[in-house]
Amino acid sequence: MDQAAVSTPEGRSPKAPVLPLDRAGRESAPLSLLKTAIQRREVTVVVVTVGVVLYFAFRTGAFYSVANIIVIAQYTAPIVVIGAGEVLLLVLAEIDLSAGQTYLTAPWFAYWFWSAGIPVGIAILIALALSLLIGFVNGFFTVRLGVPSLIVTLGTLYTLFGLVLVKSNYQQVDMPGGTGTAGKIFGIGAWSTILWALLIMAIIWVLLKKTRFGVHTTAAGGNLLGAAEAGIPVGRVKIWCFMIIALVSGYAGILDAVRIGSMNPGNTGLDIVLAPIVAAVIGGTALTGGRGTVLGTVIGAFFLGVLEDGFNIIGVNAQWFYFAEGVVILVAMAINVQLSRATARMKR
Repeated sequence: MDQAAVSTPEGRSPKAPVLPLDRAGRESAPLSLLKTAIQRREVTVVVVTVGVVLYFAFRTGAFYSVANIIVIAQYTAPIVVIGAGEVLLLVLAEIDLSAGQTYLTAPWFAYWFWSAGIPVGIAILIALALSLLIGFVNGFFTVRLGVPSLIVTLGTLYTLFGLVLVKSNYQQVDMPGGTGTAGKIFGIGAWSTILWALLIMAIIWVLLKKTRFGVHTTAAGGNLLGAAEAGIPVGRVKIWCFMIIALVSGYAGILDAVRIGSMNPGNTGLDIVLAPIVAAVIGGTALTGGRGTVLGTVIGAFFLGVLEDGFNIIGVNAQWFYFAEGVVILVAMAINVQLSRATARMKR
């Protein structure tokens, strides 16, 4: 069938594109692939990531060595965990800037309780419980008191950072639990942190895509008022999402502290949380809410890890990574906006 002979169906908006069909009346293969790429936001970041990997692999053979792959995996792990948790909030058009500081503070909680004579395993459980409490406080101030989550979580970040500075007396300490079989499973094993990260990512993916809670989260992010009128407890959903990201961030922090073996109180969580948000954005999660992709966030995290590691290997100044990260954010946001418009036109 000739493209010119394809008539516009009755009721279609005149601005909506008319896709050419093949002789059997189906969409042509290139346009079908294009449509899939528009609807599946992960496709774009996969293509870009593959291109970056091939570039650095071509520049130096050291890039694809086992040792370097482990370095990328260990760098990527916390970005995957925090980014996956951040997706839950971004779907709700909320954000948690304190997740990075929770990641840094949870190991300190465990250390303080261990120093007080509590067994390390119980100290870690208490630290995770306190991480949940941090998430609950963020959710309570956002939902019940109506304070924007950006302000609430920024305040929590500085509160936790100040607590660590005061309590630690600005002294670096060694993290307990980094020996034996338990230590290998929970941190010091070469692949342990990334394996835990992928497990947590999978759990959050199932939670978002395969459960009623995930349906409620997406519905509340797409239309908050409509979801509330439909009987969805949007306030409770938001609070739980704040608690989930705080819990997984704290756990990721403990895993990394065990792997590294020490903790520096001078680190700030704002730098740590920006990379997961960038990973979520370039992976296809909308900052306006209603749409999020955990898988895209994982790919975005891997892209950032490859980019920074590749810059280091080929000898590019590390400061250029932040420049590249800024450009990636702008380009990703522009692409996401255009893809959203294209998707809306196709639906019409």
